[in-house]
Amino acid sequence: MIKEVQSQTVSLLNFHLLKPPKGNLMFEKDLLKNKTIIVTGGGTGLGKSMANRFGELGANLVIASRKDDVLKTAAEDLRKTGAEVEWSVCDVRNPGDVAELVSFTKERFGTIDILLNNAAGNFICPTEKLTEGGFKVVVDIVLNGTFNCTLAVGKEMIEQGKGTMLNIVTTYAWTGSGYVVPSAAAKAGVLAITRSLAVEWAKYGIRTNAIAPGPFPTEGAWSRLAPPGLGIEKALKNRIPLKRFGEHVELANLASYLVSDQAAYINGEVVTIDGGEWLKGAGEFNELDKVPKLAWKAMSAFRKGKK
Repeated sequence: MIKEVQSQTVSLLNFHLLKPPKGNLMFEKDLLKNKTIIVTGGGTGLGKSMANRFGELGANLVIASRKDDVLKTAAEDLRKTGAEVEWSVCDVRNPGDVAELVSFTKERFGTIDILLNNAAGNFICPTEKLTEGGFKVVVDIVLNGTFNCTLAVGKEMIEQGKGTMLNIVTTYAWTGSGYVVPSAAAKAGVLAITRSLAVEWAKYGIRTNAIAPGPFPTEGAWSRLAPPGLGIEKALKNRIPLKRFGEHVELANLASYLVSDQAAYINGEVVTIDGGEWLKGAGEFNELDKVPKLAWKAMSAFRKGKK
C-alpha cells in the first residue's frame, strides 16, 4: 500500500515537471525582428496567442478575421508587446477579401515574410445530423480559405524569392475522427496542400510546414467542442498521456521556431503537439459514441443560440 502511494506521488510530481517553465526564456528577443507576418484568425484564441509571441520576438503583425471590433481590441492588446500591429477585416472564403489583405500588408510593410493559416471553424455533430450548409461552411473556411490565402500570398513570395508558410491542422487530419467529419476532411486537405507545396514551391525559396495541435482550450471554440456539463472535457483530458491540456505559450513557441530562420531546413513537416494523445487513441472525438441523443439535441440548440 505504501509503495502504491509513493508511486502515485512520484507520478504526480513527474506530470508537474512536464509543464512549461514560466517566462520567455526560449528564444532571443529579436528572433523574428523585421519579419512581417499575416495571421488569419488572429483576433482571438490560438491565433492571437501565436501573434502575441511573434510580436514579443520582434515581428510586424497583420491580423485578420471577419469581425472589426474583435480585431481592433486584439490589435491594441498585441501592441503592448512593442510590435507594429495592423489589422484587416477579411473573410478567407472570399478571394477578393484575401487580395485586399495582401495588398494592404504590402503597402504597409513592403513585404510578406510569413503566412500563418490559422482561420478555422468546427463543431461536433453526428454525421447523419449534418446539413449540407454545416459541412460546407467548415470546408469553405478551413480548406478553401487556406488555399485562397496560400495562393495570394504565395504569388507575392514567389516574386520576392522567399517566404515561409505555416498551416494549423490537427492530428485527425491523418487518422480521421468521428463527429467532426467536415473538419477532418478539410484539415486533411490542408495537410495535403502543405506537403505538396513544400516540394513544388521550394524552388522559389518558400518553406511550407504545419502544426497539428491536440486540445488547447480557447474561449470560443472550446464551448462548441466541449460544451459544459457533458463530461466531454474530462474525457478529452483522460485520453492524453500527460493528463493535461496544452498551454498556449507551448504552441506559440513551436510556431515561432518553425517560422524563424533557425528552422530553415525544415520543409514539408507536420509537427504534432498533443501530449501524446493521438498515439494513445486515434480520432480525437471518437469516444463521443457515449453521448446520449438528448444531449446532441441540447448541443445543437446551444450552437444555434450562440449565432
